[in-house]
Amino acid sequence: MDPAEQRRVVRERYGGIAAEASESDAGCCDTESDASTGCCEGDESTADPDAESLRLGYDSADVDAVAEGANLGLGCGNPTALAALSTGETVLDLGSGGGFDCFLAAREVGSDGRVIGVDMTPAMVERARENVARNDAENVEFRLGEIEHLPVADATVDVVISNCVINLSPQKPQVFREAFRVLRPGGRLAVSDVVQTAPFPDDVRLDPSSVSACVAGAATIEEVESMLADAGFTEVAIDPKAESESFIRDWDDDRDPSEYVVSATIEARKPR
Repeated sequence: MDPAEQRRVVRERYGGIAAEASESDAGCCDTESDASTGCCEGDESTADPDAESLRLGYDSADVDAVAEGANLGLGCGNPTALAALSTGETVLDLGSGGGFDCFLAAREVGSDGRVIGVDMTPAMVERARENVARNDAENVEFRLGEIEHLPVADATVDVVISNCVINLSPQKPQVFREAFRVLRPGGRLAVSDVVQTAPFPDDVRLDPSSVSACVAGAATIEEVESMLADAGFTEVAIDPKAESESFIRDWDDDRDPSEYVVSATIEARKPR
């Protein structure tokens, strides 16, 4: 798919999710939602965004800590737990959506820390900014921008997190180069994303909805390792999570995406 077309498909999909979430005022996985938006395919266990987050690796304290409206039930893991954040750190979330992970990160870094969310979908950024006041999160801000061209200064971030977004990019090497650029020396990358485990059949590879649904855009572990190394990262560690098959199966009503992708934690560090 042409990169511009891929961005359009992704932007439209998640813009629709943000709009639907605003209308339902209960997250994109409200039980009255239309599954054709691509958010809540599957059985009733995924109808509640809080329940979906518990399946992804968050705990009840995480879910209860964030005001309603920020958690859209999206993602494939819990990058804030992976990041092991410390007080005073500056955190950047790539593809921040409604802001759920940003608000969780803000709890960890405290008032002396700072959290920046970047998303290319105007409706998502608008929703996230509305959620700042709901969560009394003065140390969180949201910026409109593409993760391939981050609106963030060089060497100003301690930790880059992301939750199942980098696979959506048609220019993944550029995403990792940008993450490397904005990190301070010694800074780290802590990402939850999907990786490809088997070749995609043509009906998956060429399907725009599979690309925007975090399936057909996934790279292999070897490809991600190579992209990170080329960007300058060291201490690269990619850990596939076999248990993620239980929720990845629900992402598509017509086929089983777990035959081709699995969720993984991706960690790396910028040398000091």
